[in-house]
Amino acid sequence: MSRGNPYIAAMISQADSLAFVKMHGAGNDFVIIDSRARPGGVMTPELAQAIGDRHRGIGYDQLAELRASDEADLDLYFWNADGSQAGACGNATRCVAARVMDERQAARLSIRTARGLLQAERRDAQIWVNMGPPILDWRGIPLAQACDIDHLPLPGDPAAVGMGNPHCVHFVDDAEAAPVATRGPDVERDPLFPEATNVEFASLIGPDHLRLRVWERGTGVTLACGSGACATAVAGHRRGLTGRRVSIKADGGRLEVDWREDGVWLSGPVAHVFDGVISAAFLAGAR
Repeated sequence: MSRGNPYIAAMISQADSLAFVKMHGAGNDFVIIDSRARPGGVMTPELAQAIGDRHRGIGYDQLAELRASDEADLDLYFWNADGSQAGACGNATRCVAARVMDERQAARLSIRTARGLLQAERRDAQIWVNMGPPILDWRGIPLAQACDIDHLPLPGDPAAVGMGNPHCVHFVDDAEAAPVATRGPDVERDPLFPEATNVEFASLIGPDHLRLRVWERGTGVTLACGSGACATAVAGHRRGLTGRRVSIKADGGRLEVDWREDGVWLSGPVAHVFDGVISAAFLAGAR
């Protein structure tokens, strides 16, 4: 957060604290801040980074900020723990959808993100979100140069898929043994990805059933990644490994992906962990 930010100073003087909600989807954990009553929101890269510190802040894989929308039921913005912004986050979208559906006693929501206008539905106690069609053009993913997105010119023969954020999917014999923590950061910053990339390692463990481990751009190793699960399912189908509906076992739980004509639908567990309050002293120190 920039020093002397007048909006944040006003926020701190008008309210001594900032409420938040902690949720997770299959172990993919989020801080959720409701800024629908605050025009322009409250988040900045510096504040997002301070809150994301698991030792001095709260800690999260991504932060989701709700804002009022003229085009949908709500707008949703995503932040990584390093203070950078993310264009998409499937599990955070599902968590927010579950909470707002409960608030409104609704079974459907429209959510505007940088990815576009997404639809969320509650079906048989499960929250499904349409993450939109996959991006399969090298420019849109984006890549730095034209190449075969199903067989990138990188070690391990990975595939690239865009889900509103870039993904580099490696298919390996055993995802349990994949070098996620060491190979992940190298691939994340490879020059082929001008905006960096999320990195997935997946192995086939049964018909239409993949084991997935993830290195998330701007965060590191996470227990699950919704957009990464979507990208992996798309890449797996394009490689001929799976059908269009895939069960994915992540470190933190099971996700379901259904690639339909209208987009890639994602579902899985959602949990409300706790409600909390960020102190005025912390907010002032993060300025």
